[in-house]
Amino acid sequence: MSKVAVVYWSGTGNTEMMANEVAAGAKAAGAEVSVFTPDTFTADKMDEFDALAFGCPAMGAEELEDTEFEPMFNDCRAKLSGKKIALFGSYGWGDGEWMQTWEGSCKDDGAELACESVICTEEPDDEAKAACQALGKALA
Repeated sequence: MSKVAVVYWSGTGNTEMMANEVAAGAKAAGAEVSVFTPDTFTADKMDEFDALAFGCPAMGAEELEDTEFEPMFNDCRAKLSGKKIALFGSYGWGDGEWMQTWEGSCKDDGAELACESVICTEEPDDEAKAACQALGKALA
C-alpha cells in the first residue's frame, strides 16, 4: 500500500474541496492518505510518503500564497528530486500561468509529475472534482 500526503492551503475553501477529492481518489485506489495544511507539514515529513499532492490557489499576480504555503513548499523543494508528486489549485483570474510556473520549478527540482495538474476557476465543478479524484488515483 502506498502512502500519499495531500498538502494544501485554501483561503476560500475551493482548494480545500479539491484536496478532499484528491484524498478520496487516492484512498479509492488503495493508498494510505494523510491530509495536511502548511502549518502541520514540514520538509522532514517528505520521506514518510511515496507520493505527494500539493494544492495552492493562485494569489496576487498568479503566484503561490506567500505567507504560509510558499515558505513551507520552498523548504520541501530540496526533497523533490525523484519524488512522485501532483499539483492542483483554483484561481479567480488570469489564465493559469501560476500552475505552469509551479510545474516548471518542480521539474527543475527533479520531481516526477505523476499526471497533469488540475486547476479550476473558483469553486470546483463536477468535472474538476472528477479530475482531482483521478489525480489522487494517479498518485496511489
